[in-house]
Amino acid sequence: MKVVILAGGRGTRISEESHLKPKPMIEIGDAPVLWHIMKTYSHYGYNEFVICLGYKGYIIKEYFANYYRHMSEAVTYDFTSGNTVEVHQNKVEPWKVTLVETGINTLTGSRVKRIEPYVGNNPFMLTYGDGLANINIDQLVHSHQNSGRLATITAVQPDGRFGRLELDGERVTGFTEKVKGDGSWINGGYMVFQPEVFNYIHDRDTTILEQEPLQNLARDGELNAYRHEGFWQPMDTLREKIVLDELWEAQKAPWKVWED
Repeated sequence: MKVVILAGGRGTRISEESHLKPKPMIEIGDAPVLWHIMKTYSHYGYNEFVICLGYKGYIIKEYFANYYRHMSEAVTYDFTSGNTVEVHQNKVEPWKVTLVETGINTLTGSRVKRIEPYVGNNPFMLTYGDGLANINIDQLVHSHQNSGRLATITAVQPDGRFGRLELDGERVTGFTEKVKGDGSWINGGYMVFQPEVFNYIHDRDTTILEQEPLQNLARDGELNAYRHEGFWQPMDTLREKIVLDELWEAQKAPWKVWED
């Protein structure tokens, strides 16, 4: 099963970095968040990726064009013998990556529609290029297959932004760290689709996946929810990037399910 990753948005809410690169290429630790997402899927044996490009897509192309060198411990450039290159102790994953230009201003649903030829008549997985989680992909796929529905989304409950005061009248009795928000479930990405889902998506630039396509699937009883109560964190803002960086640097990243 191929994994489709939406990586074409501008990331305006994290413009401190996204004015230089597409949001999925913003680094957590020393690797792009896109790499972290791909490592999660690869851990579960999913190594074929279709990446939807848009804003500054050439940066993602250059990253994978030189990935073999990025992941090496040393590179020797020999200018005395015709500019030869020798890559030393390279560590690369068994990935097959297809990069598809889906338009600069294209919205999410339309990007998915445009990769249909690269997926074919097969089920596929889909996620956003800016969210990290410790989702068990095998359980997600199992939930989808057991549901018998055309589409499965991962339902998550985001944390509240602030801690909570515990009060007894006007007296503060304690503090509670950030808790789950209002109890609502939202789409956390990490989706599984049957190829029939393409029939729900119009071929135009302005189709938002989360609106008409998913709403119509829900209307038709074809949308399954896989509940994930573990770690999930988007990277929409600089503040959220810093949180993810700190977890990675402290070697406490919950989404790191793979071995070094």
